[in-house]
Amino acid sequence: MKRALERLGLPVLRSFDPETAHGLALKALQIGLTPGGGPVTSKRLKVQLAGLDLPNPIGLAAGFDKNASAVVPLLQTGFGFIEVGAATPRPQPGNPKPRLFRLGEDGAVINRFGFNNEGMEAICARLQNRPASGIVGLNLGANKDSADRAADFATVLRRAAKHVDFATVNVSSPNTEKLRDLQGREALAALLKGVQDSNATGLPVFLKIAPDLDDAGLDDIAHVALDANLAGVIATNTTLSRSGLTSAHKSEAGGLSGAPLFERSTIVLARLADRLDGQMPLIGVGGVASAEQVYHKIRAGAQAVQLYSALVYAGISLAADIARGLDDLLKADGFANVQAAVGLDQADWASRSMPG
Repeated sequence: MKRALERLGLPVLRSFDPETAHGLALKALQIGLTPGGGPVTSKRLKVQLAGLDLPNPIGLAAGFDKNASAVVPLLQTGFGFIEVGAATPRPQPGNPKPRLFRLGEDGAVINRFGFNNEGMEAICARLQNRPASGIVGLNLGANKDSADRAADFATVLRRAAKHVDFATVNVSSPNTEKLRDLQGREALAALLKGVQDSNATGLPVFLKIAPDLDDAGLDDIAHVALDANLAGVIATNTTLSRSGLTSAHKSEAGGLSGAPLFERSTIVLARLADRLDGQMPLIGVGGVASAEQVYHKIRAGAQAVQLYSALVYAGISLAADIARGLDDLLKADGFANVQAAVGLDQADWASRSMPG
C-alpha cells in the first residue's frame, strides 16, 4: 500500500518547486506515509565499517535530513545507515532561494543551500531521542560568518559525539565561500588535529572530499587522512563540473549531484583507494541510482556507498530495492560477502580518464 502511495506521490511532489517538495517528503516520512520494514539485510550484505556493524552497505548521504527531523522513519526505509546534517554551531538560513534545481533530462540536481540548518543545539536535542538501534552519523559543518571555521567542526563534534555513531568533516561543499580551501594539506591537517583532539570518546571520524581534486590533491588527502588517524574517507561530494549537461538549469551555480557525477566520483574513489592501499575504508558517493552502480563503487574500492539525489526521481523505497539487488549480484558472482568484492576493479577505474 505504501509503495503504491509512493508511486502516486512522486509525480505530485515533482509538481512543486524542489525545495518545497523536499520538505513535503520529510513530512511524509514523519507521519508514516513511506515504506518501512527496517534495513534490508543478509549474511552477504552485512559489513563492518570502522568498527560499525552495518546490516547492509547502502547509506543515506547527508543533506536529505539536515535537521535530524526524520531519523526514526529513515532507519526503517531499508538503509543500512544514515547521515544527517550538516550541523553548524549556530543556526543559519543558508543561501537565498531558489537554491535547489532539478535537471530531469540529466538525472541530476544542483543545489547551493549553503549549510542551512537549525544549529547543533536543535539537532542534538532530536538526536538524543533517537533509537539505540540503527547507525546514525552527523555531518559537521562551519558557520559562514565564523571567525574560525576550522574550530567550528570540533565544536559540533564535542556537542554531538554522544548522540551519534560516526561523524563526517565536510570541507568539500562548494556552497560556502572558500570552504574548499580547507582541503589544502596544511589547513586540513590543522583542522583534523583540532577535531581529533576534541574527540574524547573516540568516535569514528570520516572526511568527505570533493570530486574535483587533481592527483596532487588526492596525494595530500591520503597523507593527511592517514596522519590524522581518521576512520575513513567519503568520496565524493558534489562537483562544480557541468560537462555534458542538457537541462535548462545546467548553468545554475552550486554543486551538481546525480547521474553525471557517477563516473567522475568513481574514478576519484579508485585513485584514492590506490593511494590508501587498504589502510582505511572508503565510502563511495556520487550518481548512485541502482544496485549495479553500487556494485561498481564497491568493486572500485568502496566498503559502503551513500546516495541521495536518486531519491528525487525514484523515491525512498529505492534504498531497499538497491540492497536486495546488490545481494543478488553478490550471490550471482559467488561472493560470500561485500568485502570479497571490494577493490576488484580498482585498477581499471583508477586508470580511466576523467570526464570533461
